[in-house]
Amino acid sequence: MTPPGLRPPPPTGSTALAPGTYDGTVVIVTGGGTGLGKSIATEFARLGASVGILSRNEEHRAAGVAAVEEAGGRALGVACDIRDAESIAGAFDAVEEGLGPIDVLVNNAAGNFPVPAEDMSPNAWRTVVDIVLNGTYLCCRDLARRLIPAERDGAIVNVGASYAWTGGPGFAHSAAAKAGVKNLTETLAVEWAPYGIRVNGLVPGLMPHEDEVAAIAAVPGKYEGQDSRVPAGRVGFPRELAWAATYLCSPYATYISGHSMVVDGANWQRRHTVQPPFVPIREQLNRPPFGESAPPKPAGTETEPEPVPEPTREKSADR
Repeated sequence: MTPPGLRPPPPTGSTALAPGTYDGTVVIVTGGGTGLGKSIATEFARLGASVGILSRNEEHRAAGVAAVEEAGGRALGVACDIRDAESIAGAFDAVEEGLGPIDVLVNNAAGNFPVPAEDMSPNAWRTVVDIVLNGTYLCCRDLARRLIPAERDGAIVNVGASYAWTGGPGFAHSAAAKAGVKNLTETLAVEWAPYGIRVNGLVPGLMPHEDEVAAIAAVPGKYEGQDSRVPAGRVGFPRELAWAATYLCSPYATYISGHSMVVDGANWQRRHTVQPPFVPIREQLNRPPFGESAPPKPAGTETEPEPVPEPTREKSADR
């Protein structure tokens, strides 16, 4: 008999916090127009927040604004390249002009795709690290430089990854960058606590959604038996991550800072008494031996991935 696992969450539209918890609050969600970022933005709006949706992609911004408004909230879509400090400053200015002073920042935007480290181009490495690590830092820095002189409290959530602890074969660029984000989160939490600014991390598990990145969705076997790969007996729902985000930034979590909350049904901590046979990452990705000709890669996967919300969080190809 198969154990039942963890029960499903409350239905879509349920709130983890009291209605109105974020009334009068302005929240920025980078990459808030797709996937997990859109779910996070929507949940803040459902609790009363006004939400700035930051993305380079106009269609993504429009989708995020529409989702927030459908949930009864107020939203503003602003173009932003988080790799560029001036672009961030201009976007934050636009949010403050349109919605009011910023209280909460969710650093969700990222870029990622699977590739063996020996195949990775220098530009691919730089692009992902620039988006994931540098972009997170630059956004955090910009908000702190607004809050500190004004003597205003604030909360930041940086979306991380479990392979920041474990390493991530096939995702050396993202895993290294996310390890930096984890360390940055812990460092800034200490530096900025005296100013009333809390900084936490949020690590999603396997949470399928309609906006998953094509290069990751194409990983062989990704969608086969997903529920069976998690100790909980099921995959997660984006709204479960969104509830965690709203809690970490809320008045109910004012003594929590420097913490990384993993929302993955205990998946990243599982171990086998007897490990299954090892499969090298090239075989997992159906890549030929290094140096031999490879099938064409998805367009853009070796250049500049879009700063999209990261779809899943597992230790290997499920990432």
